[in-house]
Amino acid sequence: QVRLMESGGGSVQAGGSLRLSCAANGHIDSAYCLTWFRQAPGKEREGLATIDRDGSRRYLPSVKGRFTISKDNAKNTLYLQMNSLNPDDTAMYYCAASWVGYTCDDSRGEGLYWGQGTQVTVSS
Repeated sequence: QVRLMESGGGSVQAGGSLRLSCAANGHIDSAYCLTWFRQAPGKEREGLATIDRDGSRRYLPSVKGRFTISKDNAKNTLYLQMNSLNPDDTAMYYCAASWVGYTCDDSRGEGLYWGQGTQVTVSS
């Protein structure tokens, strides 16, 4: 059973930065894709950034240029560097991964494994 565990969340002031980590007990180099999602209270879960097996990346327009997704296959860890944070970024952040196909772009994607989430709170 694959397990994902996020860390690095916390409280920061607007303009600050955080780096989220997602440690996997499986080989992420064989994952088709890995994604960071977030969910704010009363809102749907949204995909922020995805990195595919070949290293290609794509971002939600509202975070492009501020957030950077990366992975370290040797450490089986996924990262999300978040800069220029603002209060609208306040949410629970989740990592997800798929070993069955390129299904990471949809939170209902087939075969997605999820972490338990880490809270990010940005104050003005």
